[in-house]
Amino acid sequence: MRGLVASCALAALLLAVALADHHHHHSSAQSNEEEDSCHRLSAPNADFAVVLYKSLNAKTAAGNNIFFSPLGISTALSLLSTGARGETHSQLFSSLGYSTLNQTQVNEAYKHLFHMLGESQENQKLDVGNAAAVRSGFSPLEQFLNDIKQYYSGEIFQVDFTKPEEAAAEINKHIASKTNDKIKDMVKDLDPEMAMVLINYVYFRGQWEKPFDGNRTRKEEFHVDGSTTVEVDMMRRTGRYNFYRDDGNHATILQLPYKGNTSMMIVFPDEDKMNQLRRWHDSFFRTNVNLGMPKFSISAEASLDDTLKESGITDAFGDKADFSGMSNEVPLKVSKVSHQAVLSVDETGTEAAAATTVEIMPMSLPQAITLNRPFLLFILEHSTKSILFMGKINNPTA
Repeated sequence: MRGLVASCALAALLLAVALADHHHHHSSAQSNEEEDSCHRLSAPNADFAVVLYKSLNAKTAAGNNIFFSPLGISTALSLLSTGARGETHSQLFSSLGYSTLNQTQVNEAYKHLFHMLGESQENQKLDVGNAAAVRSGFSPLEQFLNDIKQYYSGEIFQVDFTKPEEAAAEINKHIASKTNDKIKDMVKDLDPEMAMVLINYVYFRGQWEKPFDGNRTRKEEFHVDGSTTVEVDMMRRTGRYNFYRDDGNHATILQLPYKGNTSMMIVFPDEDKMNQLRRWHDSFFRTNVNLGMPKFSISAEASLDDTLKESGITDAFGDKADFSGMSNEVPLKVSKVSHQAVLSVDETGTEAAAATTVEIMPMSLPQAITLNRPFLLFILEHSTKSILFMGKINNPTA
């Protein structure tokens, strides 16, 4: 195996709106307008996801897992951009792929996206939201706070950063409450001079449309690389799935639906071809598949400072930062951008959560597929077209 697989990769991507056909239709003009608006974010967010993936992959030691939420990170940075001005704003928009859009269009798109994601679905839970923990006594501009609440479903609460441990505990409690206690220890070592922490959270719980039979789960080997194997609980099921074999790119692609409007797309590559995502999705056909898939739980965390700087977001972290749309009293800069994500896959379905914080300072005969070596996986929600989670897992047992 070459490329990604040569380095033992399993990538996971959860899309809360993603490169998929619609499984439902909106009858009203308003709903169609909302759909069109939030779809403006689909392509740039997908492109930004690949940039993030490549950067994190390059920084991750062989054998270590990657898992993150592209939509969560894009949302947090878009929220940050509402308070940025000048070159700081230009760098954020350029890196996020929003060059053909203005801030009002981006804000409206996220407002519609959160509204569509907030529509309840039976047998599925999907929560995406934001918040700002603001220093007691610090008064951000009212317009910035209104934008957080109006466009980004954001909550505002005050914390006393002069007591860093108490402030961290309060912020972590908020994040834990929004992620079903999956992300519990997000922030730590807060600077007593902190002015504000922007928070994004993403939580997903979906049940397989056709669950795996737990009685068929057996211990099998997973080949981490040419010389290393680990024992995993391998789930098995035979059924009809959307399937595609891309011989040109040495990859097999499979889509597993959840109940509701979401699905997981698994890419079992011979080499790293992440940029083929759109064509793979458009090439599916329905066929019988005898599937073996690991049952696993993983978690990952990352500091995004260097990754964002490499993508072109540099001024925000230094003395050239212009966040005059947040405050006209105190010059502000970003001191740290952090991310945590968790994923659990079992016979019944999938649970995933992620949080991003921005600290601001002054998817005939059955095809036989056994996922017993590194593979890519994507989870797709079909109504808004955006990326929720993305990752690289080298070892399901790590």
